[in-house]
Amino acid sequence: MTRTTIAFTLIAAAALAGCNKGDQAAADAANAAAAAAAPIELPPAIIASKIYRCKDNSVVYIDWLSDNKSANVRNDKNGAATHVVGPEAGKAMVAEGYSLTGSATGAITYNGKSCKA
Repeated sequence: MTRTTIAFTLIAAAALAGCNKGDQAAADAANAAAAAAAPIELPPAIIASKIYRCKDNSVVYIDWLSDNKSANVRNDKNGAATHVVGPEAGKAMVAEGYSLTGSATGAITYNGKSCKA
């Protein structure tokens, strides 16, 4: 009985050893495709979160992002953020219905209103 069990175990191991060659070729092809793909660019980090009071006594919450050409804007403290983007650093950042100029270090203009931190 022991010899039979050992023989079946060796036969099964030999049979399984030859089965995985197709899977390895597919894995190698997937790895090569991943290596050839363009590098992944992470989204910009938040460098400052500020609360601004505008001349009309409204409040706006802005998370300034590290690329210096985008920000997340909220009209309510716990409201949904709108991502505004400018063509380059220092230019106006816009999204549908939103316009923001300025930076995290000074006063801003938000939708035509002058605001201070």
